[in-house]
Amino acid sequence: MAEAEVEYISDFFSTHEADRIYAALLRELAWHQGDVYVFGQWHKTPRLQAWHGESSLTYEYSGKSLIAEPWTDTLNEIRSRLVEHGFEPNAVLANQYRDGNDKMGWHSDDEPELGDEPVILSLSFGAVRDFDLRHKKTKKSYRIALEHGSLLIMKGNTQKFWQHQLPKRKRESSARINLTFRTIFS
Repeated sequence: MAEAEVEYISDFFSTHEADRIYAALLRELAWHQGDVYVFGQWHKTPRLQAWHGESSLTYEYSGKSLIAEPWTDTLNEIRSRLVEHGFEPNAVLANQYRDGNDKMGWHSDDEPELGDEPVILSLSFGAVRDFDLRHKKTKKSYRIALEHGSLLIMKGNTQKFWQHQLPKRKRESSARINLTFRTIFS
């Protein structure tokens, strides 16, 4: 992909590990349905979310401010595995897509507190869902089926030149949890 650094690891966690993590995340995280400001109006977020990280970390996007909840045991376990691979995230945005009607629209993770070349570590658990990438200028696009236990890494200029989305899939009845680990700079 031109002007991007994207890596996909389909089996970052084994199926057994991914099953255990998925069940733990459903129990441990304080899931809520927030609001998002889009095109001048507030709307219910089309998914459930949880924001965790180092104490007092704040993340601002789409007109709202999230204050980090403490790390859970499972999130710390996953973060330790990422540190072993050379990454040191200090926060995670968790999204629970309850079925194929839940989605995430086109966007880039380019908020100032993520730095000039953010590293986004996207882990998937549960149902396989399509993940689309689209170049901001050329509109060239790619689709990746994010598998249970997989890791997608976006870094370098990816957020500057590309957008991504998780589109609706009405035929999908199973849930998916996505964890996007990142580093917030104060």
